[in-house]
Amino acid sequence: MFLVPVGRPSSDFSRSIERLFDEHFFDRFAAPAAAERAGRTPALDITETAQAYVVQADLPGVAREDVKVQIEGRRISLSAAVRQDGEAKPGERLLYRERSGGSFARSFTLPVEIDQSASEARLDNGVLTLTLAKRGATTASQLEVH
Repeated sequence: MFLVPVGRPSSDFSRSIERLFDEHFFDRFAAPAAAERAGRTPALDITETAQAYVVQADLPGVAREDVKVQIEGRRISLSAAVRQDGEAKPGERLLYRERSGGSFARSFTLPVEIDQSASEARLDNGVLTLTLAKRGATTASQLEVH
């Protein structure tokens, strides 16, 4: 049996290697991918009244003209694009960026067909609210977002 004394090296190189493998090292690779997936599928709430379904979706950073809502019978399709501002302005230097541009598409089916002519869509403060009137339309149509 041999005993080898173990001491903590004090060289700058050793400290650099230790810092490289600290807990934050792995977060740099895992966090952006997880955040990107979460950002591409907005949170959705659907409630029902006797006359309509009310759908609320969180769409922060999405402009009204970049939201598309399509109704095909009972199937609702949402799509939107988040525009990424360009590079830093003249005289500025970009130091850190977490926000990214991109788009998403999401569809769901409701139990009853939707009447497109009596339905409405509103985008206020980053929340899309769809009031989808029950019964009716079997043709594909698109709602205008107000």
